[in-house]
Amino acid sequence: MDEQLIKIEADGVVMHGALALPEHAMGVVLFANGKAGGHASAGNERIAAALQAAGMGTLQLEPLSDQEEKDFYTRSDITVLTQRLDKAAAWLGLQAGTRALPLALFGAGTGAAAALQLAAWRGKDIAAVVSRGGRPDMAGRPALEKVSAPTLLIVGGLDNDGIGLNRMAFSALPGDAQLEVINGAGARLDDAVALDAVTALAKSWLTRHFAGKAS
Repeated sequence: MDEQLIKIEADGVVMHGALALPEHAMGVVLFANGKAGGHASAGNERIAAALQAAGMGTLQLEPLSDQEEKDFYTRSDITVLTQRLDKAAAWLGLQAGTRALPLALFGAGTGAAAALQLAAWRGKDIAAVVSRGGRPDMAGRPALEKVSAPTLLIVGGLDNDGIGLNRMAFSALPGDAQLEVINGAGARLDDAVALDAVTALAKSWLTRHFAGKAS
């Protein structure tokens, strides 16, 4: 396993990330944390480790600076988050170890909306998208209707508002999409049982669509 801490400059801000790349990786998953990023990061580390064990590369990215995270408007600005994700995707496309690998996106919170906006921008360059307890509705219907990447939306069964918002986003997605509700789980999907369920769903979804992209 090749692991390294990386820095990517975007709009005068230095984004920090951790890239892990197993030998003969089937693809690379770009993780994006949006609002409530601290909670998202903790769960994402566990999910990323499982994906690495399954043969996937991961880039866990913090798209906002510490100062930007403190600003409600900045951390809720989906356009800024999407632009930062795009910079990271472009960076991956230039690196020797990742440029030939299919790229998938994993978003939590508002990071899910940014992931879907990026999928709309990049079209067939994105192999798959996974949203964990996210706000895909914040991507906006025009963007959602342009997403061609297979998309998995995962929401907690106790998150009534989230279920409604995810259903709204799901109805706008034109292609291969799936909505999974994890019974008994809260909005953050961050307890051990929920994380295990999210991990299993994400691993299956990404494995299938990485394989399809490679064929």
